[in-house]
Order: sequence, then structure tokens, then C-alpha cells
Amino acid sequence: MLEIRKANERGHAEHGWLSSWYSFSFARYHEPTQMGFSDLLVINEDIIQPGKGFGMHSHQDMEIFSYVLSGALEHKDSMGNGSTIHPGDVQIMSAGTGVSHSEFNPSSTAPTHLLQIWLVPASKGIPPRYEEAFFPEAEKRGKLKLIISASGEKGSLSIHQDARIYAGLLDGDETATLSLAAQRYAYVHVAKGSVQVNQQKLNAGDGARIRNERLLTFTLGQEAEILVFDLRERELPEY
Repeated sequence: MLEIRKANERGHAEHGWLSSWYSFSFARYHEPTQMGFSDLLVINEDIIQPGKGFGMHSHQDMEIFSYVLSGALEHKDSMGNGSTIHPGDVQIMSAGTGVSHSEFNPSSTAPTHLLQIWLVPASKGIPPRYEEAFFPEAEKRGKLKLIISASGEKGSLSIHQDARIYAGLLDGDETATLSLAAQRYAYVHVAKGSVQVNQQKLNAGDGARIRNERLLTFTLGQEAEILVFDLRERELPEY
């Protein structure tokens, strides 16, 4: 069963330097029916204006990853990490016992378009850490590429939670499938374009909670870029 939430149903905040769309409750946007799904707590679609960004701020006991759709994102943190990521790069930060970081658009001319995603960790009080990796377009073209997993298998980044996250690019006749084990949920977020999931069409910004399905089939993509979350069978994050 797919429970679809359309892009125009999301929360929205406009700050001038930042435009944000919230798939789930976040900050001042509070919607009791949208408090996360399984261990997935936040999907924020952000557009950051040139030369602007999030100043140094702190997090604790959260798995946070950034997925850049266009432009660039400059990261610095209290662990001494510093880098600039672009489309194809994924960065993940386990906040654990506590970490401070900043995220800026280093360009003076082009906006940065990205997804900021939070998952609840399996354990609190773990040491903070940071990882990043590049996943070429060829590895996602017409298929679902594993980018994050609990074990860091197949070159994916590791996460402190029983979750597997895939990225895919689909267009035209390209088809991708994902088998789900029994007692698993899934969540699909369409970052760009449009795609059909089990014959139901999703457009950019749309999301779908998926329960009681053993096979997901993605077809009829139109310049689609998608993220697919394989999650524990539970309703709301414990946070």
C-alpha cells in the first residue's frame, strides 16, 4: 500500500536567503500527522542563495545526511572536517554525543539545491563521526544504487540504524526494482522529475509511505532522481 503525500502538501518556510520545504514536521512547522515514518524523521528540501548558509550550530543523537541536487555545499565541523560537496557526493554525520557544524553555499552566483535528511540512531551517546563519498551517475542510471547502510556494504556510507538508502536516476524505458523483506516499510522521495512506483505516479517533491509491499517497481521515469528508504516496520521515530 502506498500512501502518497503531494509536494504542495508539505510545509514551507521562506527566509530570503533560504527556501525550505518540509516533508515532515520541522522547526515551526508542526503537523501531527507528519511526524516522521519509521526511523526517518526529516526530509527538508532546501534552496540556499549564493554566499549564504547555516552558521555553526549543534546537534546530538541524530544521523544526518546531505544530498546535493545542484550547486555546492561547504561543510565544516567541530571534529575538524572541512569539504565542499557537489551533485553525486553524499555526506553523513553521526551527531552522537554532540557535534557543531556549518553548511554554506560557497558560490557567489549560483544557488545550492539539496536535501537534508535525518534518521534517528539505534543508540544514543555514540562518538560523533563524519563520512562522505562520491557516487557517479553511471552507478545510479536506470537502477537503484545503495548509498547508505548499517554495515557500509558495497561501498555505501554507514549509518547507526537498521536502514538502507538507495539513489536512482530513471528516464524513458529504464526500469528498476527493489525487493523488501517481510516486516519492512519503505519510503520514496522524488527529488527531481517524475516516476511511477507500482503504477502510481509521483512528481518532484512527492513522497510515499509504503507498507505491506514486497516488491517496488519504478517505471516511466521522466528525468527522475529518487531516494528510496528501506526501513524497520514501525510507525514513528522514537525521538
